Amino acid sequence: MNVLHAKDTISGKEGVAYAKIDGNNEELFFAKAITASVKKTKSQVTAIGKRMVGHKTSGGEGTGSMTLYLLTPLFRQLLSDWKSSGADTYFDLVIENDDPSSNAGKQVVQLIDVNLDETLLAYLDGDSDDPLEEEVKFTFEDFEILTAFTQI
Repeated sequence: MNVLHAKDTISGKEGVAYAKIDGNNEELFFAKAITASVKKTKSQVTAIGKRMVGHKTSGGEGTGSMTLYLLTPLFRQLLSDWKSSGADTYFDLVIENDDPSSNAGKQVVQLIDVNLDETLLAYLDGDSDDPLEEEVKFTFEDFEILTAFTQI
């Protein structure tokens, strides 16, 4: 009988993420949270004599978001470069989950051709004592699972 041990769950605080931009690895030490998912595109399939509609997967779309502390010019600089030159930046994003207390081991996922949807330029908030954060949404064109968790 398989049993889930609490120590084998993955802590979201254990790991690292970095952006591979123009040959440089930029560690995203200022990230608070990163999520990425793939939503399948499906076509409806109907047939005579069948009351239920079927669904056939025909593609997918990669989207994600990052919650970042507002303390780096990295993404604002990419936006400024695009505004000046017209050339948009696509980069790879590598996300590693690595909780040493879990027997699941490490997972490394590479998001390929990430492109930012929106970038915050400036932000002040006189009502908050909390550190300033920004939410950055993005799309990606492909992905690879470079290292998979170990089956528990």
